[in-house]
Amino acid sequence: MTTKQQKVVELENVVVRFAGDSGDGMQLTGALFSDAAAIAGNDFATFPDYPSEIRAPQGTVSGVSGFQIHFGHKEIFTSGDLADVLVAMNPAPLKKNLIWVKEGGTIIVDTDTFTDKSLIKAGYEINPLDDKSLNDYNVIKAPISSLTKTSVEDMGLDNKIVMKSRNMFALGIMFFIFNRKLETADEYFEQKFAKKSVGC
Repeated sequence: MTTKQQKVVELENVVVRFAGDSGDGMQLTGALFSDAAAIAGNDFATFPDYPSEIRAPQGTVSGVSGFQIHFGHKEIFTSGDLADVLVAMNPAPLKKNLIWVKEGGTIIVDTDTFTDKSLIKAGYEINPLDDKSLNDYNVIKAPISSLTKTSVEDMGLDNKIVMKSRNMFALGIMFFIFNRKLETADEYFEQKFAKKSVGC
């Protein structure tokens, strides 16, 4: 049995933007991705984007948190203007950040979060994944929430903890796309939870 060889494209520089609710861990996700870029020998600049409202209702545009990183093989001086890749954890960050994505750029969305209720909270009348408004972009529809649940189902975690792990699944997708190693993220969590015991 042969496996299909993955095509690797060398890019001079890339702007990636992670966006979600203020509790989705976008700052941590962006920081770990930045660490991986540094380990890979890239120069980079970052820009954390905090919610416009303190304690804004979850799932609303005013509660969106983000983290942008511009990295590459050349010297990087700014965090970038328009993103080549946007990771949107639910409809609200997609609505808020779409204007900052380059035409033809890649948008990765957690399709599990695009429910009727969440679309209304974000201010959408029609699901943008269905109305062809994203035709100018490369949209990757990933069921991140359900895949996260499946990946940790044997760990005995409650649903709240599982949903707080979605950002790491999204980070894994980005590590795969940009051929980054998982070791930096693994080491971070090994150190952070070194004194914690599992399964007690």
